[in-house]
Amino acid sequence: MVAGTVAVTVVAVDQLTKWWAVTRLASGPIHLIGTLDLQLSFNPGSAFSLFQGHTDLVLVVVCILIAALSVLVWRSTSLGRAAILGLILGGALGNLADRLFRGDHRAVVDFVDLHFWPTFNFADACITVGCVLLLVSLVRGSRIP
Repeated sequence: MVAGTVAVTVVAVDQLTKWWAVTRLASGPIHLIGTLDLQLSFNPGSAFSLFQGHTDLVLVVVCILIAALSVLVWRSTSLGRAAILGLILGGALGNLADRLFRGDHRAVVDFVDLHFWPTFNFADACITVGCVLLLVSLVRGSRIP
């Protein structure tokens, strides 16, 4: 239940922020502070813009990963682990929604630009934070309550 709630929340926030980005940033970037800008871009590849030109392969791999994450959520033995998996699953579903339902040639909307890191979105941030938390919990060998 907790993983589903986290995943749905991530997808909702992700899609709202992408809608805002497409609407507002089409007229140009917004500089926030230092190297942090909001600048609209579309990524037809995977993370870090890898596998551009292989969108169909990326779609298949993402669907397989979502299925695997769903099984892990179902087998999760703690609420903490389920929440972490929900972050990752929600991020993957948010980006998959872009590929399937936006008219941007199966590309994902990205808009957070740090200039020293690839441009990303809320879903990407949730996937990254979720993976780091999952790795920490696995290395520590502890169950997250």
